[in-house]
Amino acid sequence: MSAARVGVVTFPGTLDDQDAARAVRLVGAEAVPLWHADHDLKGVDAVFLPGGFSYGDYLRCGAISRFAPLMDELVPAARAGLPVIGTCNGFQILCEAHLLPGALTRNASLHYVCRDQRVRIEQTATPWTSSFESGQEIVLPVKHGEGRYVASEDTLAALESGGHVVVRYVGGNPNGSLNDIAGIRNEAGNVVGLMPHPEHAVEDLVGAPSTDGLGFFTSILKKLVNV
Repeated sequence: MSAARVGVVTFPGTLDDQDAARAVRLVGAEAVPLWHADHDLKGVDAVFLPGGFSYGDYLRCGAISRFAPLMDELVPAARAGLPVIGTCNGFQILCEAHLLPGALTRNASLHYVCRDQRVRIEQTATPWTSSFESGQEIVLPVKHGEGRYVASEDTLAALESGGHVVVRYVGGNPNGSLNDIAGIRNEAGNVVGLMPHPEHAVEDLVGAPSTDGLGFFTSILKKLVNV
């Protein structure tokens, strides 16, 4: 058993924290519960911001969550190099907290989308994607109503030229994200935002479309035990 400790954050309305915690445990790390109102990261080695409709998302997805007390600790820690991944609403929170550029907006179809989605791994030089091969195609579930990634032309150009697009939709874009972007990273590479749900694709037993999501969890474990 590894001593690696991965914090899993719960906000009011979070749906996928237990799934994320289970995925962390499946690869042999310790899942450490973190409550949104806490002021303590509990000395974790990495943080997973799972999906869910935090605070009901009455303003914009993640716009209120980014002011939670725990974010006062998480934002400077992430800027100092703490590995952080946010999926779905977690991705939205990272953008609202300005840890990642751009924003997530209403799906182009104006409909909620829930399906298995093929994506391509574009960038493996992050703590969350090193177990994959560049160009590898995997299948992950998506389930969102506001997953369309948008950014200015300059930001998009910088993301593409800098190799900051981590995951891209293939075989159809479920939400109209610009440049088919499904996930991005920050300049340093330690913060990753992802709209699909790797935590829902870790066990065949539960009828997941694949176990492809495990790669995100084995990647962070490998990073933490080798540090």
